[in-house]
Amino acid sequence: MRIGVLGTGNMADALATHWVRAGHEVTIGGRDMAKAERLAVRVGGGAKAGTLHAAAEFGEVVLVALPFDVGADVVRELRVALDGKVLLDCSNPVGPGFRLLTEEGPSAARRLADAVPGAHVVKAFNVCHEGVWRMRPPVFDGRSLAVPVCGDDQEALTRVHRLVRDVGCEPVAGGGLDRAGLLEATAALFIGLWVGEGADAQAIAPPLAYVTGPAEG
Repeated sequence: MRIGVLGTGNMADALATHWVRAGHEVTIGGRDMAKAERLAVRVGGGAKAGTLHAAAEFGEVVLVALPFDVGADVVRELRVALDGKVLLDCSNPVGPGFRLLTEEGPSAARRLADAVPGAHVVKAFNVCHEGVWRMRPPVFDGRSLAVPVCGDDQEALTRVHRLVRDVGCEPVAGGGLDRAGLLEATAALFIGLWVGEGADAQAIAPPLAYVTGPAEG
């Protein structure tokens, strides 16, 4: 698969590294070519560096690894190159005090979809710290990390599910793009618990077998 990456930060680094190891072709795009070139070298696997426009044109799937406050503006500038592409959003609109920056407005993923109406936006990889995505693979107590995925286009979802598995995780159907805001709010809650309270967010939900209480004997 051809993957374009918009951004040269930690999420771009972590995910692109897995994908080149899985045999995908990757082009890293950035406003700063020197940063893009350094990241392409670090990622390895024949990854190439280019402008944001070059990465957008190259990818069948384009990862938007940009801060929430600039993502929609950047993809709007690239909307012609992104038309018909799968646009993978991993952003977290979380601000000071672990506040959800989208508040009552559209989700970060929906803002990308509104900026590029011809693209197929999918939300994934937003719940965990980039250090988790660097793990090879992210497995805890013998169980692969589950990654919720939200989107409306089935072919786009199929592609992203494959990329989730290539990171060593298990994709979980999270519903349509209208549910991406719930996924972003979940990340804000979990980050607040983990970082703000030092609490184990995994402990707030029972195992699947007990979601309706103990089985009646």
